[in-house]
Amino acid sequence: MTYRTPAEWTEHERVWIGFPWDEREWPDMLARAQRQIADFANGVHDAGDGEKVHLVTGSEDAADRAQSLVEDGITVEHRKIGDCWLRDTGCIIVSDGQRRIARNFRFNGWGGRYLMAGDQSIGSELAEDMSLEVTDCDWILEGGAIDVDGQGLAITTEDCLLNPNRNPDMTREDIEAALLCDLGIEKLLWLGDGLKHDHTDGHIDNLARFVAAGHLVIAEASGASDPNAAVYADAHARAEAFRCKVTPFPSPGRIVQNGAVMSASYLNFYIGNNVVIAPQYAAASDDKAISALETLFPDRKVIGIATDAILAGGGSFHCCAQQLPA
Repeated sequence: MTYRTPAEWTEHERVWIGFPWDEREWPDMLARAQRQIADFANGVHDAGDGEKVHLVTGSEDAADRAQSLVEDGITVEHRKIGDCWLRDTGCIIVSDGQRRIARNFRFNGWGGRYLMAGDQSIGSELAEDMSLEVTDCDWILEGGAIDVDGQGLAITTEDCLLNPNRNPDMTREDIEAALLCDLGIEKLLWLGDGLKHDHTDGHIDNLARFVAAGHLVIAEASGASDPNAAVYADAHARAEAFRCKVTPFPSPGRIVQNGAVMSASYLNFYIGNNVVIAPQYAAASDDKAISALETLFPDRKVIGIATDAILAGGGSFHCCAQQLPA
């Protein structure tokens, strides 16, 4: 049987969500970021669809704080973890329809930027606690760098996967071969740059996402001031040339925090069993993003949650979560 990475919209047994805990990483934003992550966890839990929610955090104080913010039935775990970005530090689960295996990739802190104790081990630890077989993959890959449609097609950016700060000895062809071997990815659409000011070097989950087999949503510029207008246009052109179905999606436009332009994106949504959790930025296009997701996922409840504090840490809801397919 062929092992593949299931699409995010397939049924989940549970989801692991990272809970911010280290004040040094979240100066002046920790309490608000914790509240927003708790709202995310509660939103998934409230869907009542059998998707178990586990919050994972790095201190007893943070675990107590998490427990005070979430509803009964959500599990809070205190573990050795660097930060909350479990999309990138967690294992990626593959399945042949009968059996699940956790692929544990090397992690180097997004090209050596943020190296924290625990981030290299938390993925295999969580997977082993679920009695999953864990296979170590001897190259660097973060979960946010790829998105899959469950049918052997994936997308990524050259900005990230070809960056010499990840796998300098691997060519484009080497990476494609490794993705086929480890994740069952048979076809790979290479987009170009990721969003400007993205410290991950352009993770795909801020730029383009699959919403069905062969069907992508890609942001389009909100206006002349949108810092990513050229990035979006190039991504649209490449995806259409690859013969994917492409649906334009709103962009929050220019979002500034403390004088810095942020890599804000509505595409960092999380697809649960019966719910979609969507970032909100108090921007003019917030409602448009919710309406677009309601059209794309008519059988799921779409919940918009403020994510300004999480954005200050460098990501949003999708970045914090890693699902375990059923």
